[in-house]
Amino acid sequence: MSSNPRVRRWRRAITTLSLTAVTLVFGAGIALAHVTVNPSSVAAGSYSKLTFRVPNESPTAGTVSLTVTLPTDHPFASVSVKQVPGWTVVPTKTTLPAPVTEGNTTIKEAVTTITWTADAGVQIGPGEFGEFDISVGPVPEVESLSFPATQTYSDGEVVQWNEPTPASGEEPEHPAPTLTVTEAGADGDHHDDAVASSEDAAPTTQASVTAAAADSGNSGSTATILAIVAIVLAAAALLVAAIALRRRPTVTDHRES
Repeated sequence: MSSNPRVRRWRRAITTLSLTAVTLVFGAGIALAHVTVNPSSVAAGSYSKLTFRVPNESPTAGTVSLTVTLPTDHPFASVSVKQVPGWTVVPTKTTLPAPVTEGNTTIKEAVTTITWTADAGVQIGPGEFGEFDISVGPVPEVESLSFPATQTYSDGEVVQWNEPTPASGEEPEHPAPTLTVTEAGADGDHHDDAVASSEDAAPTTQASVTAAAADSGNSGSTATILAIVAIVLAAAALLVAAIALRRRPTVTDHRES
């Protein structure tokens, strides 16, 4: 191995660049994983199935509880929950501070929170995500609906997913799951998506896949950009390595015969 100081410095720089690139490639998805509501948009007036997708971001603890807060300024007249094997689900209905009229319906009380709690020995483990379904409707005619969520881990850590996305569109560290509401269809058909969906033929279970797969929408685009940056850094590291090796000085042996 060469003892040339210049070569050693180049090698250290190459190693640093390579490790940075690898970290960006494999860490981008996990760093961007967060609790989301899917689909990301539904039509006003519809009865829709909403799925809250919960990635586990802890490398050592599991997710054992999720509480989702439903809007009270624009409440749903109807809310039903889907049982998840190994989890106990409790919807909480409360009387609203004042009656709210949505379309032709006046709502005096509504489901305001839903909590899923894991049974003993059950959790969403490291590198996994879980999905929790509800059916709601009719969807109010507003631009969007926010669903702040509280994620609790087995080691006692609590993560609040409740930060609104600013007007700039830059995603905060812990964004609240947000549903975009589109205009109702011209035919006025508000069929219950939860009943129509073929996904309801199978029960909801925990999926053992990486948390990176839990991202959607803008997070996927951001992760792609970071991956491209990582690839560029890796290519730069290889180019630097090639140049350094080509410029490596030749050592001549002057020892006498």
